[in-house]
Amino acid sequence: MTSPNPTGSPRWGRPALALDAERIVGTIEILDRRIGERFPGSGLEHVCAQLLHIGRQTREHLAWVARPILYLRAATWLAAALVVVAVVAAFATLRPAGGDLSALDAVQLMESGLQDAVFIGVGLFFLISLENRVKRRRALGFIRELRALAHIVDMHQLTKDPHRVLQDGDTASSPKRTLRPDQLARYLDYCTEMLSLTSKVAALYAERFDDSVVLQAVDEVEALTTGLSRKIWQKIMLLDQPGAAAVSAARPE
Repeated sequence: MTSPNPTGSPRWGRPALALDAERIVGTIEILDRRIGERFPGSGLEHVCAQLLHIGRQTREHLAWVARPILYLRAATWLAAALVVVAVVAAFATLRPAGGDLSALDAVQLMESGLQDAVFIGVGLFFLISLENRVKRRRALGFIRELRALAHIVDMHQLTKDPHRVLQDGDTASSPKRTLRPDQLARYLDYCTEMLSLTSKVAALYAERFDDSVVLQAVDEVEALTTGLSRKIWQKIMLLDQPGAAAVSAARPE
């Protein structure tokens, strides 16, 4: 899922190895087919279809993030030019008619100029960072969607308890058992793959958009998916015990 630099050396501003959005989406497509072939019509298949849809949209989102927002840049430069003109005009009006400045007038003019410079600097910083903040807000919305998807995957595996498959003792309110141990292991394995691919889609935003807030959000998604996968793998390890194979062989297809 990485795209190496064919020249062998890193290009300016880009790492030598980068995640390939096309390959990630292709992997999700294959996973979607695998789930559909093994668990057709299942809720997990629908969730994977949502992940595939989000992955395809991510390519468009990344292209939007890479493009400059021309109207914002034009407005920023226009505002900066107006500020400079206003400052020059203000200093011109403060100059005495005779052209000579006393020491007191010079100190007052310098103090006023420093205050104006601070306010102008703050205003220009706000204008220059406006484009980045607009892109950040939109990228965070996309990452939030991936975080919600990870929780949905976790909800689908929540009732898939190996103890219920390997042992009896259900109550009237217990979820219906529809999977054999081998099927359940495959189901849980698909969940871990979906969580891993979810984190890879989120990582695309951190790679293409150099922003500390976005990077933190991506790290949170990765930590979330890693924690959920670890919990699922504990279930899979229980199903790998020798007793699970015997229960699977004893049950009818």
